[in-house]
Amino acid sequence: MTIESILGVLIIGGLAGWIAGLLVRGRGQGIIMNIIVGIIGALLGSWIFGFFGITSGGLIGNLITAIVGAAVLLGLLQLIKK
Repeated sequence: MTIESILGVLIIGGLAGWIAGLLVRGRGQGIIMNIIVGIIGALLGSWIFGFFGITSGGLIGNLITAIVGAAVLLGLLQLIKK
């Protein structure tokens, strides 16, 4: 992995975690947690999209996949906490 690809993953993960936090919780969780939630969400979103046969590509497609996965992750965490 190159430095550019690592930075890309961190930036997309941070954006996805922040946007998902706004959608699910009404606020972000802080930059580090946003990145962690976004990266885990990207993996979860890829699995969910693959399960339903949906493909996405490019920057926007990857960002949408990560946002969906991060929102599902945050929603599941809220259910577990209650």
